[in-house]
Amino acid sequence: MTSAAEFTGVTQSYGDTVAVENLNLEIEEGKLTTLLGPSGCGKTTTLRMLAGYITPSAGTITINGADATRLPPEKRNLGMVFQSYALFPHLTVADNVGFGLKLRKVPTDKRRELVMANLDLVGLAHLADRKPKALSGGQQQRVALARAIAISPSLLLLDEPLSNLDARLRVQMRSEIRRIQGETGLTVVLVTHDQEEALEMSDTMVVMRAGKVMQTGAPATVFTAPANRFVADFLGYENFLSQSDGSLLTVRPEHLRVSAAGLEPSTAGLTVSAVVRESVYRGVDHIVTMTAADATGTPITLVSTTRRDTLTADAGFLPGDLVVAQARDHEIVRLSADN
Repeated sequence: MTSAAEFTGVTQSYGDTVAVENLNLEIEEGKLTTLLGPSGCGKTTTLRMLAGYITPSAGTITINGADATRLPPEKRNLGMVFQSYALFPHLTVADNVGFGLKLRKVPTDKRRELVMANLDLVGLAHLADRKPKALSGGQQQRVALARAIAISPSLLLLDEPLSNLDARLRVQMRSEIRRIQGETGLTVVLVTHDQEEALEMSDTMVVMRAGKVMQTGAPATVFTAPANRFVADFLGYENFLSQSDGSLLTVRPEHLRVSAAGLEPSTAGLTVSAVVRESVYRGVDHIVTMTAADATGTPITLVSTTRRDTLTADAGFLPGDLVVAQARDHEIVRLSADN
């Protein structure tokens, strides 16, 4: 793996508050890396340290193999897109995209060529003479991307870039950013709290909590084999069952099948007797919430989500019904005792 950037023992503290603690992380060149986690986990602080807006309290940051720990932002050759887009309202789309090039004293003809090439890349060449206020949110986001890419940055940093868009535009922009990254070969670091966004867009996911990295890996690896309960919970695993040996089992709601007591099919893996607490129809699926006890006798809540087209005839459960919840062995994730 060729590293575009690397954090070695990086810590960032504010008085007694530790925002990032002993971070060791490599950003692979030409890939899209996502920093994922809840608010306050340290992901934005990590991005801003990489951008040069924050100097670490300890540790080293290298960019393209050179020490950049105390290098000012303008010396790092990084492109950045903020949550608010940060476009200049008095400038045209073309002038916004060309702003960084002008600062770098790129000749006018060459600057115009690069501006139009990057606007064409994001599909907005026809709006070059418009002002930002005349654009939709998605179009403004594309202009911000074009501006960041125009300077040919070593890395493109995206700080929650889709959070201000509606759901439909968010999905559309995920594909756009992935396409642009693929066509340009840029190294991209994306900060998000949205697990679907991270799973869809990432080459590498970095899940963070309280300033520490909980797990790093390809989306499919992290999703199917979460390292601990925090990662599993954050990625949508809702059923957690303690075992007598101190370990923990977890099963995703869509993998937990529910049958009336006495009618359950024979399956290897997990079998738990439960009582239905709530049964909710949602059109495409059916959610059954149950009360049960794990192997230690601790009361737990189980949730099963079943698609309507796979429901059995006995699936019209009512509160108070006795049922059996089951999962096959390969659908069960086993978490170690210290997680």
